[in-house]
Amino acid sequence: MIYIGQHIEKELHKQNKTVTWFARQLGCSRTNVYKIFAKKAIDTDSLVQISRILTFDFFALYTEELKIKS
Repeated sequence: MIYIGQHIEKELHKQNKTVTWFARQLGCSRTNVYKIFAKKAIDTDSLVQISRILTFDFFALYTEELKIKS
């Protein structure tokens, strides 16, 4: 099972971006960013926005999981 928030946090740190920067890009508070990191699932509109901000295809994680379980 994918815990998408953990993957988002990992990618943010991998890119050496700060939580403050990410919050500004999303138009939310740092507190909300930490709530995103704690999420097991996220709605697709939000995931598209996050994927664009971090230039990373988070949907590919789900596609890969489907391949593994098939």
